[in-house]
Amino acid sequence: MSEKPENIKYFVRIASTDLVGGKSIIMSLRKIKGVNFMLANAICSSAGIQKFKKTGTLSESEIKSIEEVLKDPLALGVPVWMLNRRHDYDTGEDKHIITSALDFTKEFDLRRLKKIKSNRGFRHAWRLPLRGQRTKSNFRSNKRKTALGVKRKK
Repeated sequence: MSEKPENIKYFVRIASTDLVGGKSIIMSLRKIKGVNFMLANAICSSAGIQKFKKTGTLSESEIKSIEEVLKDPLALGVPVWMLNRRHDYDTGEDKHIITSALDFTKEFDLRRLKKIKSNRGFRHAWRLPLRGQRTKSNFRSNKRKTALGVKRKK
């Protein structure tokens, strides 16, 4: 039988997210909101950590290096095209947003679109598709729930 190391942590906290200690680091990083497979791969490469090392066996210095890369991936060699917020509307800079800040930013973007009364803002407000899809047969679940069929008189 294979023996597990005794000093493995069952949960590791990175970027205010609990990651399972039994999974490889590349798969665990994907549980952080805003981190996809490509970015997780780039984080492991720039932090100098083996991709398939178990998350629970990471040392404190390795965890700190991962968090540094997550805070500013552009400064540590992650390419610009991998970031999720290029040419930010307010500042104009390239950055990557994770966890609850991602929800917060998305909410403000939608509010701005609705406030300036753009077509996308109206479509968001009406809960319709934004990018020219047909609506006759699709997107029925977004419409209000109505009774189907004919109702009988009682």
